[in-house]
Amino acid sequence: MDLVAIARRLRVDVSRLRFAAPVACVYNPLEYAWAPHRLYLERFGKGHPPVLLLGMNPGPFGMAQTGVPFGDAGIVSGWLGIHGPVKHPACEHPKRPIAGFACPRGEVSGQRLWGWARTTFGTPERFFARFFVANYCPLAFLEASGRNRTPDKLPRAEREPLFAACDRALRATVERMAPRYVVGIGVFAEARAAAALAGMDVALGRAPHPSPASPSANRGWEAQMNRALTALGALR
Repeated sequence: MDLVAIARRLRVDVSRLRFAAPVACVYNPLEYAWAPHRLYLERFGKGHPPVLLLGMNPGPFGMAQTGVPFGDAGIVSGWLGIHGPVKHPACEHPKRPIAGFACPRGEVSGQRLWGWARTTFGTPERFFARFFVANYCPLAFLEASGRNRTPDKLPRAEREPLFAACDRALRATVERMAPRYVVGIGVFAEARAAAALAGMDVALGRAPHPSPASPSANRGWEAQMNRALTALGALR
């Protein structure tokens, strides 16, 4: 099964789930931003890179806008060369509108992650020969205030079916790509990878999350990323 087929199945699986307050709106970019997401998978997800970098879920100014993990609009269109039509989610929060590639706000985590890739490897082709970037969960959750609610904060009854669907997709992705390393970007992604990939022949590790909400990420994140990947043997 290729990555496009895996994403289609995940899109259907998570679309059946329901989430209660304090979640007010759920964004599924595999639906409304499918065109650029599919292009990302088709252009960069056909090989067998040795390292899979795994994020948590879409940020409101990243993948929620462009359909690409950590997808700051400027970098996705300018460096990755990906563009495409982006529609609107069924429930669109007025404080978090979807503007697609016209999003006026940058996604700091994406600027840091893809900026590191550009600085370290120069071209997307060189980067994707060694790495692929995916998100564990394709959904973004917004509270009534517009605040982002991360998947780990969902109640257990909502987490379990969501995680089951995401685990299946992650396992299928690893089976398809056969990486030597799966590196969680942050504690949550590392933990979910360990749970989903138990028993599979892959080395697991963690890299620091580039979010500006993390104080350490605001102090030389690129150097921290290089150190973490070098310690794992994933950066050569």
